[in-house]
Amino acid sequence: MLKPAAFQWPLRVYWEDTDAGGIVFYANYLKFFERSRTEWLRSLGIEQHSLRENTGGMFVVTQTSVRYQRPARLDDELIVTASLIEKGRASLIIGQQALLKSEHTQDLLCEGTIRIGWVEAASLKPARIPANILDRLEAKT
Repeated sequence: MLKPAAFQWPLRVYWEDTDAGGIVFYANYLKFFERSRTEWLRSLGIEQHSLRENTGGMFVVTQTSVRYQRPARLDDELIVTASLIEKGRASLIIGQQALLKSEHTQDLLCEGTIRIGWVEAASLKPARIPANILDRLEAKT
């Protein structure tokens, strides 16, 4: 799923990310994916808070699918990726991976797809993604 041009965001595993066994708690991968998606959009000049203020809309997660390969542990250095897989009028499908960063390789720990939909912030009703946002995504992917 990882494309060569996928956005990459570094992360270190802290105590707060782990369970009693020192392994990353499974739901925290979704938090890692959220942070990477947010930083990816920010790198494209799309900031979540500004979107809401300037357009009256926002992205919300509507579907997730995650597959776990192997665990990350306390103090591991990870690379969390985000890349656009599919672009629709009202939603995007983002491919994401959490990779263990080592000296010579990046081993896959977890991968998934996240569908984010565009909604009107006040009503949470689905709406079309503004053209200028789709244009930015198109130009960078």
